[in-house]
Amino acid sequence: MERHELELALAIRDHGSLSGAAVALGLAPPAVTKRLAALEARLGTRLFARTTRRVSPTAEGEVMCARATELLQGFEALEAELQERQTQPAGSIRLAATFGFGRIWLAPALAVFQERYPRLSVELQLTEQLPELGAQGFDGAVWLWSVQGRQASQWVARRLARNQRVLAAAPAYLRRRGAPQEPLALQQHDCLIVRENGNAPGQQFDIWPLSRARERTPVRVRVQGPLSSNSGETVRDWCLAGRGIMLRSLWDIAPQLASGQLVRVLPDHAMTDADIHWLAPYRPQVPRRIRLLIDFLAEQFRGEPWRLTSAGAPRGSPPRP
Repeated sequence: MERHELELALAIRDHGSLSGAAVALGLAPPAVTKRLAALEARLGTRLFARTTRRVSPTAEGEVMCARATELLQGFEALEAELQERQTQPAGSIRLAATFGFGRIWLAPALAVFQERYPRLSVELQLTEQLPELGAQGFDGAVWLWSVQGRQASQWVARRLARNQRVLAAAPAYLRRRGAPQEPLALQQHDCLIVRENGNAPGQQFDIWPLSRARERTPVRVRVQGPLSSNSGETVRDWCLAGRGIMLRSLWDIAPQLASGQLVRVLPDHAMTDADIHWLAPYRPQVPRRIRLLIDFLAEQFRGEPWRLTSAGAPRGSPPRP
């Protein structure tokens, strides 16, 4: 079946008359009548029922029009992709990300990406609350948690890198108070609690679910301490000053662990709920510039450059132009 035949069937259905389809297609009405008759004869079935007032699709015509819509959309997507491949990607990309990861790791990566594709402009908005991406005009977000719940099917999520939250303390604190030897011993220590992402109902910032590698069921420890904040950076400063034990993403404190300013506590335990994800509202066709960005970020972070090597240093540093 030819493309012009698919377009003919859709034009007749959409306009409800042969004359209306003729105007839309730039043809003479007799030509539309002749082409439809030839198509129905070749297929051996009537596609449209004619009355003096209206032309409407038969059951077979409805099936054909539905498939014609899919096929023509496929043609258009293929043409757009082939045209894009012959030109440098251009346009704008608008992203959201959390403050810490966005500033330390994502922003340098975006600078490299934009230098690679100079006809693109990239806007990065740092926030601690995931925006309504589609309603607010964002192309996507780089976020530390995937979408959960009833609306998850309306989103596209792709994990860009694994990450874990680890326990850490300053050597001075461990000299003064000793190091806990098992998770429940944290209850006897000063724990520094981060209360990020607002105060949503049900969030329990003072319960730390800690797991060993390959263990599915975490140990849930209720911790306490005299200091807490909604600022992770503030809690990190308190920890560096020897005020207690904190739970913090490895990407955030890898340099301090490498330098010895901080020491892993219970190094075989961690929280594994903070992987790095790409999030975006679902749409049937993703622009090439967005596909290029997603693949670029996955390549940048796939090696988890914040993870320490056996020598105790981070595997990498934020990318530089």
